[in-house]
Amino acid sequence: MKFLDGFGEQAYALLRIVAGLLFLAHGVQKFFNFPTDFPMPLSPLLQAAGVIELIAGGLIILGLFTRPAAFVASGMAAVGYWMVHGSQGLYPIANGGETIALYCFIFLFIAARGAGIWSVDSARSS
Repeated sequence: MKFLDGFGEQAYALLRIVAGLLFLAHGVQKFFNFPTDFPMPLSPLLQAAGVIELIAGGLIILGLFTRPAAFVASGMAAVGYWMVHGSQGLYPIANGGETIALYCFIFLFIAARGAGIWSVDSARSS
């Protein structure tokens, strides 16, 4: 299909922004019980995850310090996967960890590729 040729940069920017928004939403739910209540008490580990979700998610959306923010988010997702889901079985589809596994690899890709267009990082480097 050629109808999307030439839109790779825009599609990548949308991937970065939407992944950041969805990651940020996890932190918002943890700390502000919005749009639904967080289903468990916040342990220190969950509080740390929430802080990373809020800060890294916001930075990734803006495209500011994108590589380090995405790297930290990827690492947090990897740790979260193995601590919560991986202990319930190896396969993400069976242990409920497909979303966090996907976050891990999306953020690893963003860390490797950088912010791209529509970002503060690209505006600062121009």
